[in-house]
Amino acid sequence: MSAVADRVEEEEVELEQEVSPLELFFDLVFVFAITQVSGFVSHDPTWTRLFEGLAILAVLWFAWEAFVWLANTAASDEGAIRVVLLSTMGALLVASLAVPHAFDEDALVFGVAYLVVRVAHISAYVIVSREDPELREVVIRLASTILPAAALLVLAGVVDAGPPRTACWIGALLIDYGGLIVRGVEGWRVEASHFAERHGLIIIIALGESIVAVGTGAGGLDLDAGLIVTGLLGMVVAGAMWWVYFDFVALVAERRLRGAPRDERVRIARDSFTYLHLPMVAGIILFAVGIKKTLPHIGGDLEPVPALALCGGVALYLLSLSAFKRRNIGSWNYPRLVAASALVVLTPIATAIPALLAVGVVAAVTAALVLYETIAYAEARDRIRHASS
Repeated sequence: MSAVADRVEEEEVELEQEVSPLELFFDLVFVFAITQVSGFVSHDPTWTRLFEGLAILAVLWFAWEAFVWLANTAASDEGAIRVVLLSTMGALLVASLAVPHAFDEDALVFGVAYLVVRVAHISAYVIVSREDPELREVVIRLASTILPAAALLVLAGVVDAGPPRTACWIGALLIDYGGLIVRGVEGWRVEASHFAERHGLIIIIALGESIVAVGTGAGGLDLDAGLIVTGLLGMVVAGAMWWVYFDFVALVAERRLRGAPRDERVRIARDSFTYLHLPMVAGIILFAVGIKKTLPHIGGDLEPVPALALCGGVALYLLSLSAFKRRNIGSWNYPRLVAASALVVLTPIATAIPALLAVGVVAAVTAALVLYETIAYAEARDRIRHASS
């Protein structure tokens, strides 16, 4: 083959952006934030704590997402971007430390730290867009919702606890999550493989929290047969959640994202990853809370909130995955909807049966789902997993 042909072939190869070591280092702070949220809910599993924990997770998730989009756009961890990311890790760490009392005495600390994170994000985007007028316009639109939402969380730390503080949190979430829809995502650019990989990694991080929950929940307890069985059943559920995402769903999503036109690619990235991965992560964290509270009470009944976390968390995860397929492929995953429905039905039953049996049923439902999909979709699964990308 001639040198000219070699050069042409090289030019046709699309160089894919890789996740950088700095991005992985940045994610470590978010790992701590997830652990803090899980610990916050499991420390006192009441309905109020459950909703507060989900609200905290939602605002932290949107901050993490913002830096995923930034790294995807900048495609570099050099120079000013490196300084901004490393500096932001400090503010995000402070916000994470404030999580246990984010609705109480540390509300102002959380709000100010979160505002610093959001200002740093916008500042980094201003740097990236200094020679790109189209991107600069996008950054201005983004700042018009991000900064007011963050300011509301600072206000939440100033006003009295109770309804005024709750109203500020609700307003912040509505502005943040509604802003991407109302203000639009025109002008953004997405590098598909990098974007999909970052979200796959965060799913693994969340699943890691469910494994850690088994260890912390068993801490200080006698290592008897019941505890071992419960821990192994928890691993079955975590393994099934890993399987139903990474076996072929993640592959299809990345290829769908890569093959879409630019504008549609951005909308898919917003809907499938920024929005729909949040309930996936929330479902995994809820399961982590549920299994952690189950281990000390394997012979007794579960309280309503731990029962909801144990069964409903996995149901939320499966429902989100089905919606993920609906957004990318155009059809629902009915076996996963059936499994999610079965787990919802199990939730009130789990408060009236031994906790060990409840974990066993959740494990049986998820394992049966994996087995069914592996057999029923064997041909499609093989085609997807071995198709040329």
